[in-house]
Amino acid sequence: MMTNIKPIIISLLVLCTKLSFAQSFNYSVALDFDQTNNIRCYLGKAASDITNNSLSTIKNLQDWEAVRDQRQKEFLEMMGLQGKQFTAKRPPLNVTKTGVIKKEGYRIEKLYYESLPGLFVPANLYIPEGIKKPVPAILYVCGHAHTQKHHYQAHAKSFAKNGFVCLIIETIQRGEVEGEHLGAESRGWFNWYSRGYNPGGVEIWNGIRGLDLLSELPEVDKARLGVTGISGGGSQSWYLPAADSRVKAAAAVAGGASVEGQVVQRTIDDHCDCMMPINTYGIDFSDIGALIAPRPFMIAQPSRDLYYSIEAVHTVYDKIRTIYDYYGKSQNVIMADATGGHSYGSKEELRPKILSFFIKELMGKDKKLEELGEIDISKELSNEDLLVYINGTPEDDITKTIQDSFVELAKPPEIKNVDQLDSYRNEVIDFLKVKTFGAFPREPVPLDVRLEFQATVNREDYRENYSFTPEEGWRLKVSLQKRETQDKPQPFSLVLKNPEEERWASASLISGLREKTNIAYFEARGIGETGWSPSLQWHIRRSAAWTGRTIASMRVYDVLRCLEVLRKIPGVDPNNISIVAQGEMAGIAPYVALLDGNIKSLILKNPPATQDGPGQPNGRGESIEMLNCLRITDLPQVAGLMFPRQLVVIGDLPDTYKWTEDLYENLKKPDAYKKIQKISEWLID
Repeated sequence: MMTNIKPIIISLLVLCTKLSFAQSFNYSVALDFDQTNNIRCYLGKAASDITNNSLSTIKNLQDWEAVRDQRQKEFLEMMGLQGKQFTAKRPPLNVTKTGVIKKEGYRIEKLYYESLPGLFVPANLYIPEGIKKPVPAILYVCGHAHTQKHHYQAHAKSFAKNGFVCLIIETIQRGEVEGEHLGAESRGWFNWYSRGYNPGGVEIWNGIRGLDLLSELPEVDKARLGVTGISGGGSQSWYLPAADSRVKAAAAVAGGASVEGQVVQRTIDDHCDCMMPINTYGIDFSDIGALIAPRPFMIAQPSRDLYYSIEAVHTVYDKIRTIYDYYGKSQNVIMADATGGHSYGSKEELRPKILSFFIKELMGKDKKLEELGEIDISKELSNEDLLVYINGTPEDDITKTIQDSFVELAKPPEIKNVDQLDSYRNEVIDFLKVKTFGAFPREPVPLDVRLEFQATVNREDYRENYSFTPEEGWRLKVSLQKRETQDKPQPFSLVLKNPEEERWASASLISGLREKTNIAYFEARGIGETGWSPSLQWHIRRSAAWTGRTIASMRVYDVLRCLEVLRKIPGVDPNNISIVAQGEMAGIAPYVALLDGNIKSLILKNPPATQDGPGQPNGRGESIEMLNCLRITDLPQVAGLMFPRQLVVIGDLPDTYKWTEDLYENLKKPDAYKKIQKISEWLID
């Protein structure tokens, strides 16, 4: 049995095979391409760092208890559950029963409940016959089968026959009403990352309300509640006990593994969006599992799972076990291995282990596996038999659109004076630094600026190319085109090149500007020489988000560090740098200007209207999503925060930027907001 991460590290090393060459230049040291400018190596290392650092600062129980409540709060936030009624009284469930099926030894009540106003959850409630006093209950959370209550019915039946009340609930993705779990995975809805929305958060809330329902039943002992499920239900079997202390025991089957394993081994590519939080705070599944301690928790995992390697699961288990050790409850966390693929084992061997686990932990009885006998896995009832919505779904059901309302998004604020704008700016910056750009390195690496190339084009045109290291694993270039050398520092315009842009696109953008300012061209990571295959973009966008960053946020950091470089180069006026961007990079530039705080002018052409728009299902196209940003702001507002400095727009802007123009007008600075048709009309002060 392998209980370490060596196979995963080996995978990473193979991925990042050393590529290097040696060549001398007059003004530079040869570039070393050892694991440099490779996005897969970079994200693999980021994932490994998350896994290796998980719980690493916790040295004893006091350390853990000092941070546990805050970490639980952060976990709930990463699932999009901030603002939900965890402590306040929750609204009535409005349970509606639509039928009863009587079976030998138990009955099945068909029902649905209202988790949130208009959000209905179809469920089957299995109740053993002959209950004389309240008994333990199991919430069975479904995986991604297409007929959920039908597909997993044998589990609920087994629990009922062994004396448990069991509520089996459907997800918003499958079953009777098919909502959306696969927004980024299949539909190109990468704006979910900007929203801070995760469909797993809806499932957690529906599960919590399912626990509410069970707790209200006279047949149920609400002090003895358990949760279990496989796959998507397996991840929920991590999430729910981490979120709700009423869960006294949980068994998660094939539902979680280390971030390192999922990114380095690319099992992430087969995962639904619900299988990992919006990773704002850079956590791993071990951090989630620690929130369950010291309650009984079984991690059940088959050995040849397409979605999780057994090594990646053991890595997480080993870290969680340390927290249980601090409580003196190491026996309460169980690693149950099985053979086979994504299942309960090739011989269903996990089924009796899980049943025995719950009988012990919720009933207080030790029942050996051989005493349980063979567990019936047949599907006795048809999908039609178990349907809840006999007369159709409720008219006001919002299951298919819950992604549009579950997380509250920011609205453009009404700004009446400069003090209000300053307050809003500070609020936005404080939020973004923690919840959007939290993966920025805490300690920036040395820039290691190198002059790579120098040339004189004519008597008034000089070229200089510099390279620098914005972050470990990357070396980027900025190209300067300078006018005749003068004694005093000169203004510069930093032109941000776009991914896959045509050869002369940036030169055409600034046509006519050379006579007014010096130019610097910059290609952030993934652009130009450091570009990656467009076919890899879908994987990168998802892997980046699972490691707490996005392509856009990485590029924001690159441009910020490029500005540091420019301000160190002789002949550059550090207080007179403007940024010019169009298209996709016009979605990056406003954030750079906001965080930098010393950009003279921001010039935008064809900026994205919003960060809340859908993208392409294959992951190609504009990658402007940034974690959680829409909870505090959007692009037009970020551009407006240039005030009172100059904001220049080329051509027509989307209607969403009317707020931006009105801001400059209302705060009596209309001249600082310039609308031009071509950049040559821009006059340098």
